[in-house]
Amino acid sequence: MTILIIARHGNTFESGETPRRVGARTDMNLTAKGLEQGKNLGTHLKTLNLLPGYIFTSHLKRTIQTAQEIMKAADLSLTPQASDIFNEIDYGPDENKIEDEVIARIGAAAIKNWEEHATLPDGWSPDANIIIENWKNFAQQITKDHPDDTVLVVTSNGIARFALNLPDSRQNVDLKLATGAYGILEHTPETGWAVKGWNIRP
Repeated sequence: MTILIIARHGNTFESGETPRRVGARTDMNLTAKGLEQGKNLGTHLKTLNLLPGYIFTSHLKRTIQTAQEIMKAADLSLTPQASDIFNEIDYGPDENKIEDEVIARIGAAAIKNWEEHATLPDGWSPDANIIIENWKNFAQQITKDHPDDTVLVVTSNGIARFALNLPDSRQNVDLKLATGAYGILEHTPETGWAVKGWNIRP
C-alpha cells in the first residue's frame, strides 16, 4: 500500500496582519508560528508512526521550510525534491491582494465556487484540468516507484485540494486545508486511491 500525506505549509502572516492572496509569484518565509506548525507536524507524524520515506515540496520557501521543520522534529534525514507542480496557484491580477479587493474584482460567487468546487476564477492559472492531471501523473509514478512506502507532499492550499480528484468519486469533504494541516490518501492495486482523512490538525 502507498500512503500519500499532503500537508499545507505553515503560516506566512503574523498574528494581526491582514492576509493577502499570495500565490506562485509571491515567495514568503514562514513566520515563527509557521515554523512551529511545521515542527508540530513532524512530531505528530512521528507519534503516529507515519514517517515518510520520500518528501516532495514546491519551489516556494514556505513549503521547503515546512518540510525542513517536519524532518527536524521527526528525526528524518531525507532530501526533499522540489517540483513546479506543487507551486501555488497563480492568482493573476489578484496576486498579493487582500480579500476585499479580490471580491471587488471577481465577486463573492466566484470565491464561493472556488472554495466549494475548486472552480478557478477568471485570471487565475493554471487550468484545473492541468492541476488534476499533474496529481494523477504524480500518483501513478509513486505507486509504481514506491508501492509500499509513505510519501509526503508539502504544498499550498490551492494545489492540495485537487488531490481529492484522485479517487474514482469526488470526496464529499471541505476542500480547504488549514495552514499546518494535512490529509491522507491510501492506494492499493485492488481498490485504487481512497481518502482516509482531510484537514487534520496536529
